[in-house]
Amino acid sequence: MKKLFFLILMAYQLNGFSQSDLTVDLIMQDPKWIGTSPSNLYWSRDGAYLFFNWNPDKNSADSFYYITPSNLTPIKASDEFRRKHISAAAGIYNTMRSGYIYENEGDIYYIDLPANKTTRVTQTLENESGLSFISVNKIAFSRNQNLYEWDRISGGIRQLTNFQKTTAPKEEVLSKYEQWLKDNQLATSTVLRTRKQKRDSAEVYRKLLQKERELRPIYIGDQQISDIRISPGGRFISYRLSKPVTNSKGTIIPNYVTESGFTLDVNERAKVGAPSGTSEIFIYDKKKDTVYAIKFGDLPGIKDPTDFAKAEIIKDSTKINKDRGVQFFSPAWNKEGTYAIVEVRSLDKKDRWILLMDTATMKLRILDRQRDEAWIAGPGIFPINQNSWLDEKIIQFQSETSGYSHLYKMDIISGVKEQITKGNFEVLNVTVSLDKKYFYTITNEVSPAEQQYYRLPITAGTPQRLTSLTGAHQVVISPDEKKLAYLYSYTNKPWELFIQDNKPGAKPIQVTNLARSEAFKKYNWRDPDLITIKASDGENIYARLYTPAKAHSSRPAVIFVHGAGYLQNAHKWWSTYFREYMFHNLLADLGYTVLDIDYRGSAGYGRNWRTGIYRHMGGKDLSDHVDAARFLSDKMNVNPRAIGIYGGSYGGFITLMAMFTQPEVFAAGAALRSVTDWAHYNHGYTSNILNEPYLDSISYKKSSPIYFAEGLKGALLMCHGMVDGNVHFQDIVRLTQRLIELKKENWELAVYPLEDHGFTEPSSWTDEYKRILKLFETNLKK
Repeated sequence: MKKLFFLILMAYQLNGFSQSDLTVDLIMQDPKWIGTSPSNLYWSRDGAYLFFNWNPDKNSADSFYYITPSNLTPIKASDEFRRKHISAAAGIYNTMRSGYIYENEGDIYYIDLPANKTTRVTQTLENESGLSFISVNKIAFSRNQNLYEWDRISGGIRQLTNFQKTTAPKEEVLSKYEQWLKDNQLATSTVLRTRKQKRDSAEVYRKLLQKERELRPIYIGDQQISDIRISPGGRFISYRLSKPVTNSKGTIIPNYVTESGFTLDVNERAKVGAPSGTSEIFIYDKKKDTVYAIKFGDLPGIKDPTDFAKAEIIKDSTKINKDRGVQFFSPAWNKEGTYAIVEVRSLDKKDRWILLMDTATMKLRILDRQRDEAWIAGPGIFPINQNSWLDEKIIQFQSETSGYSHLYKMDIISGVKEQITKGNFEVLNVTVSLDKKYFYTITNEVSPAEQQYYRLPITAGTPQRLTSLTGAHQVVISPDEKKLAYLYSYTNKPWELFIQDNKPGAKPIQVTNLARSEAFKKYNWRDPDLITIKASDGENIYARLYTPAKAHSSRPAVIFVHGAGYLQNAHKWWSTYFREYMFHNLLADLGYTVLDIDYRGSAGYGRNWRTGIYRHMGGKDLSDHVDAARFLSDKMNVNPRAIGIYGGSYGGFITLMAMFTQPEVFAAGAALRSVTDWAHYNHGYTSNILNEPYLDSISYKKSSPIYFAEGLKGALLMCHGMVDGNVHFQDIVRLTQRLIELKKENWELAVYPLEDHGFTEPSSWTDEYKRILKLFETNLKK
């Protein structure tokens, strides 16, 4: 009997980890130990090859591999082979689809498809970019901040613009006294009059000779030019002129550990509320030789104060800048060049306008306005571009008007808008078929925890689901649209490559199978339960729940807080937080219940969930975690005095707010790379949510942990990289000084001299998570 038990035990140890064998050293080592997943899928232009990055040999970096629709065995591609087969997405086709252009290493190439011939258009030291077709046989490109044209028939290259970094020369202006003297001299001298007439005639003749070969100079002074684009047909050229801010002060980050042995100062971003530059958009009409400045001052609603502004004006009429100001994006032209769409957003992020520009009159007409008293955002809410045109009169775009990001199309002539997708789900990605008959979308219609691929008619009809596996799909469609290639993953299975026919019910064929190494497969990784928790305001919070096979006698629990920016983690695919996922398995092995929630502000749940943190970070997002802690104690038999919390970046911020403002709920917390004062974070992210500090100081004060540090009672661990270019090390230093002044003793700070915001060294990850584990083991298992 003893011998049989010994054999069973040996077999178990050889074939898999025992639940106690999972360690921080193991899970935080170089991720190559997990396995190798393919990435960066792209089809060759002719659809004969599907290329991807992969590393089955466990080299220092990935290599290029390819498969063909008829041979799904991955083959390693040489650099030369790969260069011969550019990405289908990289080529820009002419309207006849008889040829396409692409840029490679700064030079331009043209592919004649009927002749199967490649022409190298440029071979210069300068970089050419911004490629587009003017007509079937003419292309435009930018070089050294000017626009050029290549004629495929003649092979000639012609300059189209002449932007000059100077101001227009001023004509001599004479005073009345000087003009009288000049006229008098000419009137009294025949020789002077004759010489002037000859000189004037020669100048007129010279200008006539030069007119054909000289371009009209467009003087831009000290402004920066960008986004130079030409309309189909080549008549109109749009460009942006910007004046950068010269007095915006950035942050200096000292890098102490350098190869030279000397401290290196790294100049990083400015803080929220810092002054920004200004820009204008212009249209150059070549036919009329006229430059038009596009003005947006009379936009409908541009002077409407926001709800926030109204409240502040009541308090202090001098506090709000009544000119809201706008930012705009470059025009997107239809194929005829008769119309262009221009998207404009208010600088306070509360309004988005989609405008139609009629090139016959150069006048703007509003097509759509979206207003959000919080801020305009959401999946797919990117600026209008060339791909937004479905035909010469119909555009497509996404909007959160319904409360979720959905797909719309609009007739620009009649102004009739039609909502294409409907329901309590998000459209995450949209492409249009080559024949402009179908939309291809990725949505979370099945569940916020899944991402599936659909095809739906542009005119009318029912969406057809094309993918079938439970989890998430990152799809690239073949150039002939007959095949779908995609990366697919599940909660406890990293990304693998699949391919299938482009039709409903098609069988997915797995191509790669090395995302899980033999070492990784030895452990029985959990598939955590996906649950919903009722928040105190009645909303449902999606969460991942890890339950231990046997809870520790102290019945401890840990809540993980994912980062922000706009993401989610309570889902059914392989997480970007894969280290944390493995750590949660380790915690469960040690008797912890672990919860990971998609709190207010997370992606995937619509506009109201996204904006639930407006003007108060650390409000509903924190109360969701408090409600989660209550769920653990009420429903999962967790000891309410043994609940810990941890997270990085925004997760670190929430951890600090939890430890400072909810000390009776959370006994221990690990705050990693945390924002401690939102007035010190960047402008683009922070001003959306909290407005600007000098306008809305109340929001910053109630949202920043540094103002609540006196509330610390439990055990706090703080970890931060010293060369963090995102959340500056200064943030945690300022909070450290605050804790010292408050005479708090139950905290520690671990610093990582060579780490940025996202750690890269396994030694740093290992040290950090050993400290987190020690924090919880010491304080939650009493």
